[in-house]
Amino acid sequence: MDVRQIAPSELKSLLALYRHLHDTDDPLPDTATVESVWQELMGNPRYRYFGAYAAEQLVSSCTVTVIPNLTRGCKPYAVVENVVTHADHRKRGYGKAVLAEALSFAWSQGCYKVMLMTGRKDEATFQFYESVGFNRSDKQAFAMKAPATKPGDR
Repeated sequence: MDVRQIAPSELKSLLALYRHLHDTDDPLPDTATVESVWQELMGNPRYRYFGAYAAEQLVSSCTVTVIPNLTRGCKPYAVVENVVTHADHRKRGYGKAVLAEALSFAWSQGCYKVMLMTGRKDEATFQFYESVGFNRSDKQAFAMKAPATKPGDR
């Protein structure tokens, strides 16, 4: 297993892997917009995309974002998102490996905590995150999605 930061040239592989993240997702905008967002992410040192590879194929990934902070002695915190493993490669340690890389990066940046939320409701997912070291009872999370817009609204 090879675990490393995802290269800028691997956008297509990452987007293919994301098909295993959600049953349904919003459609992507045009290619130029997607590539522009990817370049912005790749150019920002606070964002990292880590991937696990089997036979040079990207099979698992997550992203970690380091956020500056004015509390906790100005120590930053990190948020982990979009943890996904290809359906054919689950339960083989790939997810744990990419999370270990994300956590290592966060700690190397002086983060005092790392947060992760999941939309999954199954106990196995909760136990997976706990096996990596996350505590589901430490904090209470709340999320809000953007309100629906009508055509013509901004």
